[in-house]
Amino acid sequence: MKLLSLSLLISLLPLFSGLYPEEPRPRVREFGLKVGVMEPGPLNAITDLPGVRVGHKTLIQGDNIRTGVTAIIPHPGNVFQDKVPAAIYVANGYGKLTGYTQVEELGYLETPIILTNTLNVPEAAAALIDYILSLPGNERVESVNPVVGETNDGWLNDIRARAVSKEHVLEAIRAAAEGPVEEGAVGAGTGTTCFSFKGGIGTSSRKLPSSRGGWTVGVLVQTNFGGVLQIKGLQIEELLKKETDPEARPADPAGDGSCMIVVATDAPLDSRNLKRLAKRALLGIPRTGGYYSNGSGDYAIAFSTAPQVRLTHGEPSLTQRIEVVRNEAMSALFQAAAEASEEAILNSLFRAKTMTGKDGHRAEALPLNKLKSWLEKFKHE
Repeated sequence: MKLLSLSLLISLLPLFSGLYPEEPRPRVREFGLKVGVMEPGPLNAITDLPGVRVGHKTLIQGDNIRTGVTAIIPHPGNVFQDKVPAAIYVANGYGKLTGYTQVEELGYLETPIILTNTLNVPEAAAALIDYILSLPGNERVESVNPVVGETNDGWLNDIRARAVSKEHVLEAIRAAAEGPVEEGAVGAGTGTTCFSFKGGIGTSSRKLPSSRGGWTVGVLVQTNFGGVLQIKGLQIEELLKKETDPEARPADPAGDGSCMIVVATDAPLDSRNLKRLAKRALLGIPRTGGYYSNGSGDYAIAFSTAPQVRLTHGEPSLTQRIEVVRNEAMSALFQAAAEASEEAILNSLFRAKTMTGKDGHRAEALPLNKLKSWLEKFKHE
């Protein structure tokens, strides 16, 4: 067989290049940016909390389906039988967070947390109930409080098709694992947008010094909100306006949007202080330029993985003795939650790639090359 000519090989290169995956986009710290002053855990992820697992199911079908599911599981055991203290804080309540009232009333989480799109919350809740009822030891359970959060991915995804099924939710739960967490346009972040760019799933963590308790705070976000993006005080939107034709970029697809934030810590906290911790995690939104707009569903769900504060289902004793962190020791945890949330939001943007979806709508990836030059210039001004 004759060897291909050099010119023919060169002409074929674009075809071959499509067979290989694109270079992964960096996380914030890989890019050279440090957010805050506290140090992250080894993975800089919510899975720095031992036993916490995250799973995704990503749905990309045809031209119009861009959605998915993300599952966060608090510990490896039966969460219904060993409930974890939890709390939810609402910055703006334009959302469909199933399970809120029981967590608010009793202060415990008894299922994994599922994130998906707005119109698939019922399917996700039904799947979560199926999952809990199927676990050994739950044969007599007759009441389950599924916790399901959402954002509206209707800019890129044909949300009315309600493509997420119960089986997809169960797949995300079965896929949940410890270790590094996939970020960007995956799972529940597949079709989301943020600050008019492609958003998605992001995560980060902070490890407190031993003098402050040595505890870890991990955060995972599903970003789908608007505002004026800022990074390290630099207003990215203003720089884009100066350098590009405003007609070249679509009107803000995120508009109002939403943001779901999940916070995990191994600090032994009760629901009261978990609610205070959740409130601080929501600071990541304004730190990056969001403002809890009228149509935005901005929620933070916080839980503690500390075994000593769990509630064992069916325990015959009428009392429970637990040891919790004092109020005076909470400030470092508050700072950790704010910093980790800010970095998780930025990681969702840094890792997400450009995506085209429903009706040809296109969400551009955050332009990291331009960002690097802007930050360098900013440093010297």
